[in-house]
Parts: sequence; structure tokens; C-alpha cells
Amino acid sequence: MDVSFLGGPRPQRGVGVVAPFDFALDRELWRWVPDDVSLHLTRTPFVPVEVSLDLARLVSEHETLGDAVRALNAVAPEVVAYACTSGSFVGGIAGERAMCEAMTRAGAVPSLTTSGALLAALAELRARRIALVTPYTVSVTQSLEDYLVGGGVRVTGRAFMGLTRHIWKVPYRDVVDMARQAVGGRMPAGGTADALFISCTNLPTYDVIPQLEAELRIPVISANQVTMWAALRHLGTRAVGPYQALLDESARPVPGPVLPEEQEGWA
Repeated sequence: MDVSFLGGPRPQRGVGVVAPFDFALDRELWRWVPDDVSLHLTRTPFVPVEVSLDLARLVSEHETLGDAVRALNAVAPEVVAYACTSGSFVGGIAGERAMCEAMTRAGAVPSLTTSGALLAALAELRARRIALVTPYTVSVTQSLEDYLVGGGVRVTGRAFMGLTRHIWKVPYRDVVDMARQAVGGRMPAGGTADALFISCTNLPTYDVIPQLEAELRIPVISANQVTMWAALRHLGTRAVGPYQALLDESARPVPGPVLPEEQEGWA
């Protein structure tokens, strides 16, 4: 059979992904990726620790990151993304920046993390007040809130599950229930949310984002979504997905008038 007309495989651009050892949602990441981009995934070494602040610190050590990025160098990705929310916010704003610097040194390519991508996505959406959904314990959730405060973001409401394992098994209906709780609930002096963030790259979110945006009438972003959005933006291309505010400007709500207390210099 003559197959010369096929012309060979389509040229690919590479995105390197460093994920924790228990990451189980490879397929979800791929759903945001266009056909001319390939993901090259590697995982951090196994450690016998449940999901906690201790685990977040272990999977984000600079030596661990350096080894993972050097393993990816063989396939020459154009950008490297660290796909773990807790591992990239546990050290605060300064810690996240140091992680990017460590990865860039090891791979000589631009590097980013999920938590850094989160702040970039919120800036893109002009969202300074967010509702928060996490599968974490209270201590890990509080660490995320501290990171957001350091980035100038206010948390208006939250919902968390207290899980320490098997986060990838959480069904969509539980994610939706938490989202409604986080947006419907109000923390003291929180105000109305500009957006909802669903944390943890091991929590399934792809199919619920457009449905939640239609119901809640605010942008909904998730850990895996912002990671892929930021990585692909480094390549000068766009993530793909059904009518999501972060990916499609036409899906974003029309901004309302600026309230007096939000104007610069108001007191």
C-alpha cells in the first residue's frame, strides 16, 4: 500500500509537565491542548505521605524539580509547567518564584507553576475577589488563602472537603456542590466574588467549568485549566475548551461600573 500521500506525522511543539507522583488526570490536561502540541509528563518520586502541607513541601523541593526538568530536557520542550497547586503555593509568593527559577536553571526554558498561573489568570480576568473550592484539609486550604492574599486577592467564600488521598476519584457532582456552597456562602467582609477557583490538579473539573459559568454567572477557573492556559500562552497559542471565560473573551461577563470603594485612592 502506498501511504506517501500522508506526508508523515504533523510537527509538534512540546510542553514539559512535572506532576506529583499521585497525579491521575493526564487525560484531563490533554483535553485543553491543541493538536499541534504534545505534553511530555514526568512525575516526582513517591513519598509515603498523605496530601498535606508536608507532602506539598516534599514534592516541590528544588532538587526534586531539577531532576524532573533534566529528565524532560531529552525531548526539548519549549516550556515546562509544574502541575501542582499546593506544591507551588506552600512557600508563598517568594517560594513560587524561586521554584520557577530553579526549573529554568535546570532546563534553560521558561518555567511556570499552577499557582503562578492562577494569579496570571485572575489578572487576565480582572478578578480580585474569588470564591474558593478545594479538596484539601483546612490547613492546606488556609495556606492557599495566604498565598492569594500575598498576591492581592481576597477570598469571599470557600468550601473544602478535608481529603488526604484519592482526590482524583471525587465525582463532578461533589465539585458542583462545593462550588455552589463557596459562591453562596460569604466570609466576613468578603463581598461578591468576581470568579470561582477550583483548586488541585488532581481534582476533575474539565466538564463542569462551562456549566458552572452558565449557572453562577461568573468566570470559573481550575488548577489544570490555568496551568495549560499559561503554558500554551508561552508558545503563542491558545488552550482549547468549550466556552470558558478564561479561554474565550466572548464568554466573559460585561464589567459593571466601578464602585467608589474600588476606586484607587478612595478612603
